[in-house]
Amino acid sequence: MRIGHGYDVHRLVEGRPLVLGGVEIPHKTGLLGHSDADVLTHAVMDALLGAAALGDIGQMFPDSDAAYKGADSIKLLEQVRVRLADHGYRVSCIDSTVIAQRPKLMPHLMTMRENLAKALHVTVAEVNVKATTEEGLGFSGAEEGIAAHAVCILERL
Repeated sequence: MRIGHGYDVHRLVEGRPLVLGGVEIPHKTGLLGHSDADVLTHAVMDALLGAAALGDIGQMFPDSDAAYKGADSIKLLEQVRVRLADHGYRVSCIDSTVIAQRPKLMPHLMTMRENLAKALHVTVAEVNVKATTEEGLGFSGAEEGIAAHAVCILERL
């Protein structure tokens, strides 16, 4: 077994959609980034790549490459799954946390889990997504950005 941890953060700005776990969530601001800035999916990808010692998403999908401008992070996650399989790994489980003061994410968590599981060819039971606030503290509490952490276990095929 291999264990990985991923973390990502993006600034909230007006005029961008808010995408988390492949779900577009209605909100007055969205996340700024080269791709769709889906911090949850980015944290999951970094955890997976880290567990397999395959670098990180910045190496695999550099923001200097125009091919990834506005990219759907769930599609990128599918490419990470293929790379893991090419190196002899399968996802055993993922646990993740989104840190956001607003909007409330509870109504969207199951769809996020389903999107991540589908992209990784695992069951929803192998993917967990939680959400929390920072009680008004820090950049997420001030609604300046959203962060996500993810941990994973990989197994050899």
